[in-house]
Amino acid sequence: MTNTFLPQMTQLSCSLVDHIAVLSLNHAPVNALSKTLSDELTAALDIISETPEVRSVVLTGEGKIFCAGADLKGRSSVIKGPGDLPAHSRRTRECFHAIRECTKPVIVALNGPALGAGLAIAASADLIISSEKGCLALPEIDVGLLGGGSHAARLFPHTMLRKMMFTGYRVPADELYRLGVVLQVTTPEGLMPAALELAQTIASKSPLSIGLAKQTLNAIEDMSLRDGYRYEQDMTAAIAKTEDAKEAQKAFLEKRPAVFVGR
Repeated sequence: MTNTFLPQMTQLSCSLVDHIAVLSLNHAPVNALSKTLSDELTAALDIISETPEVRSVVLTGEGKIFCAGADLKGRSSVIKGPGDLPAHSRRTRECFHAIRECTKPVIVALNGPALGAGLAIAASADLIISSEKGCLALPEIDVGLLGGGSHAARLFPHTMLRKMMFTGYRVPADELYRLGVVLQVTTPEGLMPAALELAQTIASKSPLSIGLAKQTLNAIEDMSLRDGYRYEQDMTAAIAKTEDAKEAQKAFLEKRPAVFVGR
């Protein structure tokens, strides 16, 4: 099924299949994060957050590269005078936040290198699957820039993060799997089937429960153990009052698949 709920995009492709929104970065040749792509990705995820037909998201890249980082070639056309740099920085931050704050789980299907801003996109997602061609890196040290360390810190331990920041080291797919950064490494041909299978499993759950689960995980990320678990208990009490929770319990007892209505 083609996109029927998003406005026309120029650097982002979208399709909707079985409650799964498939978003593809489509800014040739390397899917650099331009102003247009950043705005379109933010808008798409905000709309998806309020589209009941979508229950999970797969985000990938067209071609051989997931995202080569910030669009340095287009930077001069965006940053021309006073105020442009802060606005550009804010736009970039909000793009990453739109992924993390999307009410639907976002799975990144890493089809190739994700560098700099591309790493931040992947790190802002809920789950990552990689093909053998995938890798993550922070190459800013080689182009006179910094950035991405805070996002990479969500994925990598202390010493690996510093190696990446200080040297530009590209962490290959097999090492990403060993470190627990990605769930699975596939062949290039097997990447999207694996991502869609995971997305379909998520889409089959109660959309209310999934939404609240993501909201809870985001909220407790920076809380103490005591505060975090108290928050989870409150959310558990809230979800238990829904029709979907009652249907889940009834289906379990009757040994049949649950039919969720999102209430």
